[in-house]
Amino acid sequence: MRVTINLFLAAMVLVPLGCAHAEDTDESLRVYAVNIIRHPPEPWTGKGIYLGRGLVITAAHVVGWAFRTNPSVQIAGLDLPAKAIKEGSVHWGVDLTLLSVDEQKLPVSLRMRRMPLCETPPWTGEPVIVAVPEGTARSRIMSPQLLPQNVRRRFSTVIGDVATSAGSGSGVFDAGHKCLLGIMSRKISVRANSADARSEEKDYREIFRASINDPRLHPGRPHACRRIAASRSKPLTAVSFSRPAQGQRH
Repeated sequence: MRVTINLFLAAMVLVPLGCAHAEDTDESLRVYAVNIIRHPPEPWTGKGIYLGRGLVITAAHVVGWAFRTNPSVQIAGLDLPAKAIKEGSVHWGVDLTLLSVDEQKLPVSLRMRRMPLCETPPWTGEPVIVAVPEGTARSRIMSPQLLPQNVRRRFSTVIGDVATSAGSGSGVFDAGHKCLLGIMSRKISVRANSADARSEEKDYREIFRASINDPRLHPGRPHACRRIAASRSKPLTAVSFSRPAQGQRH
């Protein structure tokens, strides 16, 4: 069995939802979804979620090292410069970064909004909503036991049907309470027969539970200090997966 795991920025593919009422409710989450842009721009666009009070959470590998990538957040028709409040790294085991934009530049209707983080952990089979600015899609939390044995321990929270979902940094919401459950991270591609390139390949997506208080997140530092920290980061490698260095194209 062949397993490929990497950081992936995918195009959005939407599917119709089960009923009009559910669709209306799901679509209401789009107002919190944002685009993350590096400068100079990359050929891809990252995603993120607006939490309120000028704060945006996304996947760390979407931003890279903020002092190098000079990220901006596209929200409510605006393109606002962003600074990193807390930075994670795939190499530290936490693919989350918290950005801040000038809240006063946002429309009043958006300034009043708050997106709560889910207090309870996800459970197998839980229905979830994936939201990006372009639309929403439904999926479910799947059991890691469905993954190959050599990788299942590395991924405690995974969703299926990623072909109907969005790319890295997209928000994953509890379908019942509409709180933010997590942020999309790595894509996991599993081929049943590694010797047969024509065998069906199934895709899944790792989810990092949304948190702004994870002790592995580092606060923003002066550029000189952050250059030192960045220079000490080394890619982690293993037989079954690979990760690009933080800040590189993925």
